[in-house]
Amino acid sequence: MPQEAILEMKGIEIQFPGVKALDKVDFTLNKGEIHALLGENGAGKSTLIKCLTGVHHMDAGKILLDGEEIVPTSPQDAIKMGISTVFQEVNLCQNLSVAENIFVGRQPMKRHQIDWKELNRRAAALMSRFHLDIDVTRPLSYYSTAIQQMVSIARAVDIQAKILILDEPTSSLDENEVQLLFEVMRELKADGMGIIFITHFLDQVFAVSDRLTILRNGHLIGTFQASEISKLELVTQMIGKDMDVIFNLKRAEVADDAPYTLTASRIGAPGVISSVSLNLKKGELMGFAGLLGSGRTETAEMFFGIGHPTTGEITMDGQPVSFREPCDAIAKRIAFCPEDRKRDGIIGDLSIRENIMLAVQARKGFMHPMSHQEQSELAEKYIKLLGIATPNAEKKVGELSGGNQQKVILARWMATDPEVLILDEPTRGIDVGAKAEIQRLMLEMCGEGVSVIFISSELDEIIRCSNRIVVMRDREKVGEVDGESCTQQTILNIIAGGAKEGEEAV
Repeated sequence: MPQEAILEMKGIEIQFPGVKALDKVDFTLNKGEIHALLGENGAGKSTLIKCLTGVHHMDAGKILLDGEEIVPTSPQDAIKMGISTVFQEVNLCQNLSVAENIFVGRQPMKRHQIDWKELNRRAAALMSRFHLDIDVTRPLSYYSTAIQQMVSIARAVDIQAKILILDEPTSSLDENEVQLLFEVMRELKADGMGIIFITHFLDQVFAVSDRLTILRNGHLIGTFQASEISKLELVTQMIGKDMDVIFNLKRAEVADDAPYTLTASRIGAPGVISSVSLNLKKGELMGFAGLLGSGRTETAEMFFGIGHPTTGEITMDGQPVSFREPCDAIAKRIAFCPEDRKRDGIIGDLSIRENIMLAVQARKGFMHPMSHQEQSELAEKYIKLLGIATPNAEKKVGELSGGNQQKVILARWMATDPEVLILDEPTRGIDVGAKAEIQRLMLEMCGEGVSVIFISSELDEIIRCSNRIVVMRDREKVGEVDGESCTQQTILNIIAGGAKEGEEAV
């Protein structure tokens, strides 16, 4: 039985200076359907969604909602039409309560005043629909990212959205939170809502989607039933190359007698991590595996002066070191690419050039400013080396795709000529092709003698790239395995409560 289309986008074209962002793209969303929109960074996904939500205006094409042509002129205009978006970065007011965020601009009134009792009652009832029993009078900032995203979805549902756009909603969620979100998505689908699901997690595409549409370089590659396409076929269509070619990576080789660049001897801090020891060799890529909250990031931050061990010792090249702040670590040629590139990495309003030169300038000291020409030469070198997609070095970083933003942060730290490079989730939220490029860069740097610590939630890429893998659980190091002979099952067994380091595996 044919489904009823709630949304039809036909022949969409958009031209930006020097590039055709979308070229005759068609997209159809049915009522009661979860439809994944896929493609590499820069494929045109965001541009298509911005057409639908009134951010960009089309050069050609038309949009039909319930068979009637619409021309959204702004996101607010789109919301009034029943098109609501939940972004990867929660776009709500952290200082307002959960209830206020849900009903802001639509508060129930009584005698010309906000009816707070009714507002809180309705908010609690709405959140219970999403299987959340929380205090809706607390500030939104009190709750986790997962709950904040549920609040965003609850607001969209309450304003009678016909179409819900979920833009990378799972990038900061753990497995249980992802399953809760999927359960809510299925309930909304059963109610007849059309859901557009944008994600880079391909397993999730197949877990929840009915159909999927693939874009590449602004062109429509095709629309497929999720049940009729394999993951390998999907990746090949997205990239335009065979998956084996993309991931044909050669693991870094490390000599048995290679010197230790960085060592940690039983470092710890109360409530942060407990007694972690490791030895990182010159030119080695050491992976950190473990669940969110296992202590991976906290351990890495102690090597960069963000966290401070109260017990144990850190040495570099055999000499004890103590970092009061990141500048001390930078001076010792340690570089750190943080997990949250939006919050801790890029400065969106600055240019690519300005973002790349920040760490080099910090190392030189601000009494010795780099000239504009030096900055430009540095930026151009790394734009070319990393293949950053931009017309020039003066483009604002905030206007780049996620994968290109990640490359700018990597360029910033590569420019410091580091001895130790710490990468915390460098491939999160970016497409398969960009992931492969960053993994290849890591391995090339190892080949040049740089020691790399690589933190990732994706076990396949940890295993593919690492010489050794440190496994964390409950803020402790509970295992260390050889990357070459390791399997996902080995790591999962340790994470799930197998033997701790030094104990016999069960």
